[in-house]
Amino acid sequence: MPLFLQTTSPLSMQLVLPLENDSPVPLHRQIYEQLRQRILHGQLPPGQRLPSTRVLAHTLSISRTTASLGYEQLLSEGYLQTRSGSGTYVCDQIPEQLLQVDPLKVPVPSTALVPRLSRYGKSLSENWIPRDEARPQAINFRYGSPAFDALPLEQWRRLLVRHCRCSPGVLDYSRDPLGYQPLRESIARYLNRSRAVRCQADQVLIIGGSLQALDLTTRILIDPGDVVAVEDPGYLGARNTFLSQGADLLGLPVDKEGVMMEKLTGQLPRAINLVYVTPSHQFPSGAVLSLPRRLALLAWAKANNALIIEDDYDSEYRYSGRPIPSLQGLDQGNSVIYIGTFSKVLFPSLRIGYLVLPPDLLPVFAQARWVVDRHSPMLEQYVLRDFIEEGHLERHIRRMRSLYAERRHVLVEALHTHLGNRAIILGEEAGMHVLVRFQTQISDEVLIEQAAAVGVGLSSAAINYLCTGVTGEFIFGYADLTPEQIVEGVIRIAHILHR
Repeated sequence: MPLFLQTTSPLSMQLVLPLENDSPVPLHRQIYEQLRQRILHGQLPPGQRLPSTRVLAHTLSISRTTASLGYEQLLSEGYLQTRSGSGTYVCDQIPEQLLQVDPLKVPVPSTALVPRLSRYGKSLSENWIPRDEARPQAINFRYGSPAFDALPLEQWRRLLVRHCRCSPGVLDYSRDPLGYQPLRESIARYLNRSRAVRCQADQVLIIGGSLQALDLTTRILIDPGDVVAVEDPGYLGARNTFLSQGADLLGLPVDKEGVMMEKLTGQLPRAINLVYVTPSHQFPSGAVLSLPRRLALLAWAKANNALIIEDDYDSEYRYSGRPIPSLQGLDQGNSVIYIGTFSKVLFPSLRIGYLVLPPDLLPVFAQARWVVDRHSPMLEQYVLRDFIEEGHLERHIRRMRSLYAERRHVLVEALHTHLGNRAIILGEEAGMHVLVRFQTQISDEVLIEQAAAVGVGLSSAAINYLCTGVTGEFIFGYADLTPEQIVEGVIRIAHILHR
């Protein structure tokens, strides 16, 4: 029967040695072969500490002499080495000709069995569009990341400690599929006063961020072959989610007043049950959906028994004019599913977002949430509730609104100063990014490569379009860059474009 090797040193690991007492192979030889194979296949890496012969003998219920014989053979062949006063270790220098390929990394032969994918799996593999991530650079104009150096970590840490000490409920399963009730009450009050969202706490569903909210909504409301109307250009994460469920996409063009309604109100070959929009700060163009179009979209949804997903991903950050109220707050027909997230307001790893649902949809969404993963982490929900109720959230938003407004102004001024009319800035004064259209003959791919060569990370907006052939547009995130970095980054880009 297999015997377990379990070490007591924090520098060593637990191993399973299938030693057979009835085997004609001596036990010390079995120990030698088992450890040798693990070393050759990288399961015991160079420098890994092994248990002493005394610990090994005690763990495996064998004599110390047997354990020592197994080690001595490995020591003599150069697989192990001893360090005076420290113990026995896997040798730092294993001859390369002895090392074998990790069996987990061996390429699968072309004749290997191909696993049968579900319809969902096939749709993912065939339709997935990878996000064009800006590679790590000294100055990275990536979008979506907040100013990490300005986060209220001290208040967050204090609340974490409070609930770790005195809130045993954070360790248990949630009994409410909608999420922690006090947090839902806080979110409902916050949305009522800051976004003019009309809701009660019982309409709020806590979710693991906006993408999980989109995925859950799509699974419940969309069948393969259904048509979903999306903004064009639009949020790639939403597009991937809809495609993964087998939806067909209808692109709705966007201008300076937001999504255009002509395709929806015209003759359609098939009914549309779902429309996805970012009305308060269209991604990536930055346009704000005008009031006439908001009312027209709501009227169309009511007349066609359709639903609207309103993704309100960064509406807290508006730097001029009056705040833009939510589309949901204007809705008279329970046609809007409202999505919000704390990833942009606080930090991405928090993974807490929320859905505000029409009452008729609450039961099925609650059931689906329970099936997916039951609930979001309870500790973070407790902390976030106190963070909101003690006023930290709104104070933080006010500070960040001022900080981001300054950084956006620096970016716009730098583009005007160093690129002039070769850079057209699109969108409203809001959010954490701007869309910039360059007047250049350089392709997006070449410009990204040349910018990377001088330490600047850029993200093309081309993949955000359903149509092809759109070039020269780039999404500039500025929230996590200092004013000095922003100016220097623009100067380096200007040198490329002026060559």
